[in-house]
Amino acid sequence: MSEWIALDRLLLQPQPARCVGVCEGVVVTHAAFRQQVMAWQQAFTAAPGRDWALYFDEALPFAAALFGAWHAGKRVFLAADNLPASLAELQSRVSGFAGDIDPAHSPLAAVDAPADLALEPLDERACELVVFTSGSTGEPSAISKRLDQLAREVDALQAAFGAELEGAQVHGTVSHQHIYGLLFRVLWPLAAGREIQPRRFFHEDLIKALGAADSVLVATPAHLKRLPEQLDWAALHGRLRAVFSSGGPLPADAAPQVRRLLGVAPTEVYGSSETGGVAWRRWHDAAPTWQPLPGVQWRIEDGCLVVASAHLPTTSWWQTQDRVEALAEGRFRLLGRADRIVKIEERRVSLDALERALRADPLVEDVRVLVLPGAREQLAAVVVPTDAALIAADDAARRAFQQHLAAVLARSHDAVTRPRRWRLLSALPLNAQGKVTHAALAALFQPLMPSPRWLERSPSTAVAELALDPSLRVFEGHFPQARILPGVAQLDWAIRYGRQAFDMPPRFERMDAVKFQHVARPGQLLSLQLDWDAARGVLAFRYSSEHGVHASGKVVFADA
Repeated sequence: MSEWIALDRLLLQPQPARCVGVCEGVVVTHAAFRQQVMAWQQAFTAAPGRDWALYFDEALPFAAALFGAWHAGKRVFLAADNLPASLAELQSRVSGFAGDIDPAHSPLAAVDAPADLALEPLDERACELVVFTSGSTGEPSAISKRLDQLAREVDALQAAFGAELEGAQVHGTVSHQHIYGLLFRVLWPLAAGREIQPRRFFHEDLIKALGAADSVLVATPAHLKRLPEQLDWAALHGRLRAVFSSGGPLPADAAPQVRRLLGVAPTEVYGSSETGGVAWRRWHDAAPTWQPLPGVQWRIEDGCLVVASAHLPTTSWWQTQDRVEALAEGRFRLLGRADRIVKIEERRVSLDALERALRADPLVEDVRVLVLPGAREQLAAVVVPTDAALIAADDAARRAFQQHLAAVLARSHDAVTRPRRWRLLSALPLNAQGKVTHAALAALFQPLMPSPRWLERSPSTAVAELALDPSLRVFEGHFPQARILPGVAQLDWAIRYGRQAFDMPPRFERMDAVKFQHVARPGQLLSLQLDWDAARGVLAFRYSSEHGVHASGKVVFADA
């Protein structure tokens, strides 16, 4: 059984027999890791200023620099990435950078430490780490975490899960540069004596690494919901002790797939940068409930969860924006956010902040941003342009406008947290109470009619294939118990597709001989034949499929 070492005393004495992990294929002992920490401690002690930003691709070099900075009395800022814009944002806040950083920023390097150098116990309340989160306003805000907070959270994780992970290696797809990865892939394993392995991105590499020894997988919903079926996941059964997921909600349909492929029920951990870990649940069934982590207290105020724990900076209660329902035995169920902060691919983004950034552009009169559900959630924006002519402009002009808006957002949001789909309107849709509803906005992104695949087109005849996608707006409510394609929609489509195929007069006169023989359902493939008699102004239509003729008729038009 590995000896538990408190984080503030982790490096006081070298332990040659203790393995810390693997870096670039080399096994790193506790004694070697301690030497690296002392080399960083020497470098940071000689460096001016208190605040330093760290970014490392590998977890163990990062951990050595982190503890070296703390032993030198520095406050560490956690860079989410090493992109130029991120570093530029940090530059005004810190004295310098260390790690895998562009040489233009003159990153600090470790130096040789004297052989007789001794490390003192860390002051848990003096050691600080600063992380960034969008918070409730969407504006990036710095959150300071003391080592005593992080240590108490590590203690809680060990109390909840430690017994089942004894002797297991720690693998992960998450970055140690984020608070979830820092806790689960660096601090907790260091204290518990579990070997830290390099981060793995590709599923094939992950299977090979996880199957080599008893292992723990630290992952995110974005990774777990995309496990490819064709790989040999069965090779991990019996080897994989636990699968952790955090950073965003694990979809209910992904959890059973993870359990089936990996042979272990995923454990989901709920919390935030502000609160630290709050609760956990294990997906043994279809709807597991949340139970608090050891030491976490909770209650409900105004329908939202309020928590208190040693993971928080004070003993005060912390009000979250998560709506919650109390259940028996001290458990609860989360009901969604009360604010407009959403998670896209585990990246927290404020819809309000996106809307503010777009409204600040002089070409935008009004805008609403929403999340479109699906196998992969997407952000979408409904925009009222200042220039109303854009509403009826051609595809090239509209596309150029959308590209302009995307470029505006690129100054403050990366590709994941920017809208992927756009709609331009002359005014936002209002209900009877004069409010813009999510349902009305979402309906704008559901297609009204299928995109035709034209099989034949001539001045008098056209044939198109129409795939009846279940997401078509015409299927909504018609009928809930057995959805069918409305007859009025079939007439409307015949006229719309007819105008695409032929040069038809503008005025509708009448319908003749319209018949509906068989219902058309979602998922079917229809063939639509259109015949245009220009001399008589008659458009004949017929919908058919492998089931026979669905509908037919004629529509008469005349000049205005």
